[in-house]
Amino acid sequence: MKVRLSEFNESWAIMFQKEAQFLKTIFGDEIIGFEHFGSTSVQGLKAKPVIDMMCIVRDIEKVDSYNDKMNELGYDVVGEWGIPGRRLFRKGGENRTHHIHFYQFDNPQIERHLIFRDYLRAHPEEAARYSRFKEMLAERYENTSDYSPAKKSFVKEMEQHALAWYAQNKR
Repeated sequence: MKVRLSEFNESWAIMFQKEAQFLKTIFGDEIIGFEHFGSTSVQGLKAKPVIDMMCIVRDIEKVDSYNDKMNELGYDVVGEWGIPGRRLFRKGGENRTHHIHFYQFDNPQIERHLIFRDYLRAHPEEAARYSRFKEMLAERYENTSDYSPAKKSFVKEMEQHALAWYAQNKR
């Protein structure tokens, strides 16, 4: 898939809300809550225009029983995709619009993702630094298969700052 970086777009929050409402009609009471995370959830941050959504559920195993329905509705059913305890669905094919990450309520990935999002929201200078880094990578790499791994160490380092910030501020 080609790297497509876009300026922040206010409509991303609306796309998140619409998809959350739609998914609620499918999964009903299985879903405890939704979170918009990733770059499209941070004001001013350049992003691939793919909405990262988190669906927090009571029982992750029950999500698997919806795979056929989700596939019929046009979602790619991806499974854990390298993160134990996650179920990932992708919407939009080659012109992807959403990545929907399901986690059981007690999965530690939830907190990690939300702390990183909140850190970037609270530190616009760090969000700007991340944007510049992503622009540089997008100039260097044409495809997400090269671009995404190239971001990994930068993001890990930034996540460490976010976790330290969170630990300091939760007292």
